[in-house]
Amino acid sequence: MRFSSKRLSDWKWAYIMIMPLMLGLLVFYIWPVFQTFYFSFTEWGAFGKYTWTGLANYKVLFTDKELLHAIRNTSIYIVLAVPIGIILAILLAVLLNQKVKGLSIYRTLYFLPVITMPAAIAMVWKWLYNSDFGLINYLLGLLSIPGPHWLTDNRTALLSIIIVAIWCSIGSHMIIFLSGLQGISASYYEAASIDGAGPVTKFMRITIPLLTPTIFFVLVTSLIGAFQVFDFIYMMVGDIVMESTQSIVFLYYKYGFLKNNKGYASSIAVLLFTIIMIITYIQMKIQKKWVHYE
Repeated sequence: MRFSSKRLSDWKWAYIMIMPLMLGLLVFYIWPVFQTFYFSFTEWGAFGKYTWTGLANYKVLFTDKELLHAIRNTSIYIVLAVPIGIILAILLAVLLNQKVKGLSIYRTLYFLPVITMPAAIAMVWKWLYNSDFGLINYLLGLLSIPGPHWLTDNRTALLSIIIVAIWCSIGSHMIIFLSGLQGISASYYEAASIDGAGPVTKFMRITIPLLTPTIFFVLVTSLIGAFQVFDFIYMMVGDIVMESTQSIVFLYYKYGFLKNNKGYASSIAVLLFTIIMIITYIQMKIQKKWVHYE
């Protein structure tokens, strides 16, 4: 009985301690998810009034050409930004994992974009991309190369945003890969050196296989973040987004806050949530098979 009473007391205090966090999760995360799912079956009018419309929003959703363009743009963003960012971060982490002079300074410099406010980053890059007096076009002009309209041309706008996204993501990925690299025992590399393995062989046969769990973690989080790209598009291009830069989340913002069509916006959010869940599930299955194979 003493043990049971003590155990009940521990449980009571444990739940009391985590109650503020649980309430925050319930109010700001879990409940809005159910609200969004419910609102996706409604049509909103003036003054916050809405009516139940069933599957009407989803019928429009799967025939909306604007959504197809947004999915295409988001897919292009993911295909370019995620793998390039991860590859560059791995190479940079390997370089910064060596014993070089001023190592902490280099790590700090590469990590600075992560702790910098996105609004400040967008303002700086908008100035760099400016077609009239931007630094990039100025340098291109010195080489007699006509500079493009980076953020106002359909051919270069999305690529310009991808470059900024890669530049911002490298620092955070680098820190994660550094922690993974430091968990690899030096004895593996010493044994490989005795066998005559070179740097490339060590990297491909030791570093990459042992870094696989970290790579999968970064890949999952990067894909989830890439599907939700919005901030740089909004701050660098503005409300009037071109067809080539409109992402799924921006389309949600457009219908939910600019057009006040919250029912249709909720259906877009539900679709995005479903896509992310399916892709994450596939990734976890692939990871388990890969680890089992290894």
